[in-house]
Amino acid sequence: MNPVERMRMTDLQVSFRSMASDVRFWVVAPRAGATAQAESAQQVVEAVARTCTRFDPTSDLMRANASGRRRTVVAQECFDALRAAYDAYRTTEGLFDPRVLRTLTAYGYDMSLPFADRAIDLPTADAAPARRTRRAWKPKFDDAALAVSVGPEPIDLGGIGKGLAMSWAAARLRGAGEAVLVEAGGDLVATGGGPDGDGWMVGVENPSGEGDPAAVLRLVDRACATSSVRLRSWTAGGAKVHHLVDPRTGRSAESGLVSVTVVGDDTATCEVWSKSLFVVGREGIRAAADERGLAALWIDARGYVGVSRAMRPYVDWQVSRVA
Repeated sequence: MNPVERMRMTDLQVSFRSMASDVRFWVVAPRAGATAQAESAQQVVEAVARTCTRFDPTSDLMRANASGRRRTVVAQECFDALRAAYDAYRTTEGLFDPRVLRTLTAYGYDMSLPFADRAIDLPTADAAPARRTRRAWKPKFDDAALAVSVGPEPIDLGGIGKGLAMSWAAARLRGAGEAVLVEAGGDLVATGGGPDGDGWMVGVENPSGEGDPAAVLRLVDRACATSSVRLRSWTAGGAKVHHLVDPRTGRSAESGLVSVTVVGDDTATCEVWSKSLFVVGREGIRAAADERGLAALWIDARGYVGVSRAMRPYVDWQVSRVA
């Protein structure tokens, strides 16, 4: 997702790198105190990055993973992210399941790096452990102590963690100006009417990474997230794999899709449903989105662009097929 607006000289912009993404805050016509609010927003993003990363064995998340069924006290940000992940698991009836870390590690996704054209020397992609059972995930939470036990299977909070970070950052920037955009690697919150007062114009990227967007959305007080395999696809043991794992199989989802974009109330929910609909796949995504009233736009492996009923009001223009 890429905002296609032009910034004015008087606007406030803050950019920094976190969670393997370029994070940006854009405040239109900033008010007194906007800079301090932006600093607070950056602090919450960095707190999520620090406590919820799986790339640091000392992070709160990885300590909880190492403890398994034993209780582990974690930071507030990690505790809230773990609870949000569990709520999402239940809401999606398991289509979203963060217990994918063993698969990602087996595929060679064990470092925070771009993966386009990367080859991993594994004997075979089948080295990834197939899901042998479909046991329910039953983490335990102690709100008073901020303690959690995640269970025997380690989890990954990458996508939902970034979505929560954007939502929490946007909350800290509320009222900082006439309009505010918070964005990181395809996840964004667009509040107010944007620079021109008639909505933020947001491009949905062509999965090839080249040429014009596949669509442009007009958003006012909305969040948006995209799940795509363009940047995080690589070769493991001669087989093409990606980071969007189907929890029903424990392997990269074979869905016939290359990207799914969802618009909604908050970025974490959008992130969860963009991944879940990706897992549902090309044949079932329209019915699944329409049944749940989800605003979704998807691009399949043949380049065709699909839009759910709830997404149509947000589409300023789109192509029917990308090159």
